[in-house]
Amino acid sequence: MALCGLGSSPSPSLERVEIKRCFSGNISKITSKSSISVKRRIFSVNCSSSPSSEKEVVSSVDSKENVVSVEEESGHVMRFKMSDFKVLDRVSVGLAGRGDELVFEAIVKDSSSSLYNTRVVLRRFTSAQAQRRGRRAIEVLKKLVRRRLLYHSYSMQVHGYVSSHTSSGRGSFTLVHGYHGSFSLRHWLQQVDWLPTLEATLVLDEESVRKVGDDSVGGPAISRQLRLIRILMRDLLIGVNYLHSHGLAHTELRLENVHISPVDRHIKVGILGNAADFYEVGSSNNTVDNNIVRRQMMIAFDMRCVGFMMAKMVLRELMDPLIFMKFKSFFTKGNDPSCLREFLLPVLSRNSPSGNAGFQILDRNWGAGWNLLSLLLATKPSKRISCLDALRHPFLCGPRWRVVQSMDIIRWGLGSTAVRITEEYIYGLPQRDRLAHFIELLEMLNPHSKPRNWLEFLPGKWRLLYSTGRHIGLTLRQPPARVLIGDVHLTISRPTKLNTNLSLTSDIGFTVMMGQDWPHDKTGITGSLQVNSSFKLKAGRRLYLKEENSVGKLSLPQSNVRNILAQKLSGRSWRKAVPFKEIPSSLPVAKLLSTDVEVTMNLGNPLNRNVDDARNVLLEVRTQIPPEMFDLCKFVCGTYVDSRLLVLRGVNGSALMFTRCCVNESCRQ
Repeated sequence: MALCGLGSSPSPSLERVEIKRCFSGNISKITSKSSISVKRRIFSVNCSSSPSSEKEVVSSVDSKENVVSVEEESGHVMRFKMSDFKVLDRVSVGLAGRGDELVFEAIVKDSSSSLYNTRVVLRRFTSAQAQRRGRRAIEVLKKLVRRRLLYHSYSMQVHGYVSSHTSSGRGSFTLVHGYHGSFSLRHWLQQVDWLPTLEATLVLDEESVRKVGDDSVGGPAISRQLRLIRILMRDLLIGVNYLHSHGLAHTELRLENVHISPVDRHIKVGILGNAADFYEVGSSNNTVDNNIVRRQMMIAFDMRCVGFMMAKMVLRELMDPLIFMKFKSFFTKGNDPSCLREFLLPVLSRNSPSGNAGFQILDRNWGAGWNLLSLLLATKPSKRISCLDALRHPFLCGPRWRVVQSMDIIRWGLGSTAVRITEEYIYGLPQRDRLAHFIELLEMLNPHSKPRNWLEFLPGKWRLLYSTGRHIGLTLRQPPARVLIGDVHLTISRPTKLNTNLSLTSDIGFTVMMGQDWPHDKTGITGSLQVNSSFKLKAGRRLYLKEENSVGKLSLPQSNVRNILAQKLSGRSWRKAVPFKEIPSSLPVAKLLSTDVEVTMNLGNPLNRNVDDARNVLLEVRTQIPPEMFDLCKFVCGTYVDSRLLVLRGVNGSALMFTRCCVNESCRQ
């Protein structure tokens, strides 16, 4: 990585540094010269690797009222002189700095100091705002000194400072803090051999992996990566929780600010120069309420930063600034984080025919990784997970730990498993039975049974995943038109909040293949079919018919599924998860009452010029798609809905499962 940024300093108190050259690599070579009497402007190297697209959070500690002189607050740190250090001629690329910071590596040469011969980092702040950050780091150290061991374990250790006044009357302030290797976590992850190198740095053995609930080392690359991510994430969350428990928010959590110490093998979350207090001292009557809101917002901001860090650790393609910009635009455009997988699947899997490694990690344990990401990056700050709850999440707990899973995690796991089965596109009898089984379980565990809850979750764009009805393809038939069905979407909108009326639009994309080589060549004339209808939502119940009363009313496949489901519910593994000892006679549903239906079809040339060709295409589309997607009036009720999945039942009893899509598809491009 090439060094970037150049800072200036008029002060002659620091050894003058002259740049010899700048090149890509771990370090940059600079030559140190002793101070001379000739006055000139001195330039120094500022190593900065933080992307310009990320916004810097400047907390309230930058205000002048909160700044206390270091001489009054330095009871727990040492005051150094520049003569106590031997400034080295190299600066590690991992020591990220801002434009108003000059970063040097040095060795303490004062034999009377407890840090004698210790390598340290000198971070000189050249502006008034930067000097406030340096003094703030010392204030934070004083606040956390009662639990200094934890502070040194999870934060970059602050040894002291150098403060002096120049001849021009301006003050100079340099922070002296610990050196924890030449790489930040971002630079570690960008190495070609990052996995074995980090494993060696953390000295992963059977004893260390037991800390994350594992009992083995080595294994396939995916298992090794998951084990390493668990260790890094747990260490990071423990450090952030340590700050939160002491009333502080980090506000600058990024991979560039995080280091791994090879000595104690802990993650260091920076020097805390921009840490903000949760609570403000004020005299207004609503101070308590303001502090509660302030605390919630600061914790939520830190957790969102942790979510971005986890996403980059698992999905290393997000290290690319352009891809990460698309990733962030997904949230800024109002998309629900629970459909993050649906958004990233086509973006990250285009050039990966064997499957994306990050997807395999997040898909493990019934999609627990996607669930944790959605909780860390939740749109509403009040919905974001805390550090302690994240440490208890199944994704960060190894197989040796028994985790009591919440009902939300169980629903998420059932839905994720069903989605993975639909992506295999192998709809044999075993797969169809399993999908019908999972859909029945989801319907029993539906968290939203009242229409007002459905009105909150229904609006949006949904993609059809699977239908338990009849499946008809092209292989064993000779249709008049060869039609390949693309994505089938159902868009639900609520025209007004004054009533329960809904507007449903079915969008069916397809391709008409004209040549005889259609099994190998899928190109052709594109078209679309759109169906519009209006519905009114009411409360209702879905009745389950007894077997003795279901002759001629319940088909054999549905009866088999329900028998299998009854056996599953009686098993020990499902007793705690499903709140039913036996299949109930009825379940609450959202009843859909439809009105008129409007159908529109668009075809490209030359099919749009021939009525018979258009009729054949329409008949073939109707043959392949579920009848409910063409005639929306056949939807009779909704049986399951959450922020990610939707299940609607048709008049013939078949279930259609949908997954939520992005509101704006342009954020993928």
